[in-house]
Amino acid sequence: MGCRSQSNEILRESAILYPARADLHAISGHNVACPSPAQIGTGNSLAETAVQGMRQLAPVLRFQPWGDALSARAVRACAILATVALLPGCILKQDLPDPAFDIPAAYQKDATPHKQDAPPSLDWWRGFRSQELTVLMEETQQVNLDIAAATARILQADALARTAGAALLPTLNANASATRSKSSSGFLNNGTAAARGTINTYSTSLSASYEIDLWGKNRDALLAVEKTADANRFDRDTVVLTSLASVANAYFQVLAAQDRIATAHRNIASAQRIYDAIKARVNAGTSSDLDLAQQESLLANQRAAVPPLRQTLTQNINILATLVARPPERIRLKGGSLSRISAPRITPGLPSELLIQRPDIRRQEAQLASATANVGSARAQFFPSIQLTGQGGYQSAALSALFMPQSAFFNLAAGLTQPIFDAGRIQANFDLTKAQQDELLQTYRKTVISAFSDVDTALDAVKQTADRLRLQRIVVASSRRAFELSEKQLQAGTADIVTVLNTQQTLFQAEDTLQQVQLAWLQSYVSLFSALGGGWEPQTVLTTTGPTNAL
Repeated sequence: MGCRSQSNEILRESAILYPARADLHAISGHNVACPSPAQIGTGNSLAETAVQGMRQLAPVLRFQPWGDALSARAVRACAILATVALLPGCILKQDLPDPAFDIPAAYQKDATPHKQDAPPSLDWWRGFRSQELTVLMEETQQVNLDIAAATARILQADALARTAGAALLPTLNANASATRSKSSSGFLNNGTAAARGTINTYSTSLSASYEIDLWGKNRDALLAVEKTADANRFDRDTVVLTSLASVANAYFQVLAAQDRIATAHRNIASAQRIYDAIKARVNAGTSSDLDLAQQESLLANQRAAVPPLRQTLTQNINILATLVARPPERIRLKGGSLSRISAPRITPGLPSELLIQRPDIRRQEAQLASATANVGSARAQFFPSIQLTGQGGYQSAALSALFMPQSAFFNLAAGLTQPIFDAGRIQANFDLTKAQQDELLQTYRKTVISAFSDVDTALDAVKQTADRLRLQRIVVASSRRAFELSEKQLQAGTADIVTVLNTQQTLFQAEDTLQQVQLAWLQSYVSLFSALGGGWEPQTVLTTTGPTNAL
């Protein structure tokens, strides 16, 4: 709509521009190519015509003094010609990259795709119903060092945006100087005698300069930096989501290690009872030393499994300490058991919602927008740049007369520079920005496709681990019943030692596998929360309230 209204305006203004060719010719001595109203269109031919006219006008604006010789009609003609040249920039915005996504109507692994599901809440971890996990999550949001570093990058990007925005405004400088010089007696170049004396000069002035951003070079550069700043904000949100997921996974690893250690100790106690029973039978002469040695080996294996589990526990506690920015000696975890963790209720929603739910997708989108703005800025370098400068102030040989009216001076200047030959530098820079835009477009597409894949993978993992957990509990119950029966038979003296050994190993392995499946099941929920964006909501305003608050 904006391009169409601008085109209509150009059609009206061209009626004034076309007769003004004579004025421009009188000033420049060149026949300025100018489109007639019938020639105004929306294709690239208009751009070529307008640029050709501006290039012919460049010597005039660069060397012709701006005064009475430049009639008001010619000034209006120059302005309209600049507006005509701006029109192709509006049209070229239609060349914005098209991601061409194929968004499915529902997730492949979603069992209830037709329900109106809400995205995860911001405090999704509360669904696990663990007070200790909630405390760790809240502390991570406040003190995590990765989040703090990402927040600092936002401040850097905001500063760069303010720097880029300064190019859209004039610069104003104040100058003051005082000089004292003494010349020697002698002769000047024209042969006249020069008197020897001391000369004082005092001056004060204000100088200003401004570049007219007709082609949007500086505006696009500012937009590119602003979009980069938005990308840094989304990157901070991605770091937050990743850090919270790491805390949840590490905490569940701690609980799993504690469960496996407790199970190992129970198995060691059971193996010790069997060992004592077999030893009693050996002493009674009803069992062989081989039976005792086999049970002793099984008991030793159970004891040897404990140190690696304790090492895993320590490692994950240290990981949690790092995530909450504490030394390991300063963190105290009560822990517990995975069996006390509840399964949260989560709904995946629609695939189309994922494009605004995940901060990493929004980050890539902002980076692509920044690259697109850089393309516009690089394109604007093909067009002339107009610089306005001015200076005014006072200058006098006597300090007392510095601010007298007769000491005032000023000068104004305007210059236009049109690149003609630069050995292809501008074109190469334009090609570079286009290639960078295409790279980020492909990265954006991959990020979105990977996001859909992450959700489907996580949904399937939740379903499959839940089924495996159900089946593994059946395995554990059956193994425990077989072990209890074999132990009773051993005490009654009717059990085969091989059967006892086999039932022990089956039970011990089944119980340890159960703990690992429980861990995988809970971690699949964490993966699903992360794949869905973790309840993230788009925010582009920095909300830091102090240096200790990473968010």
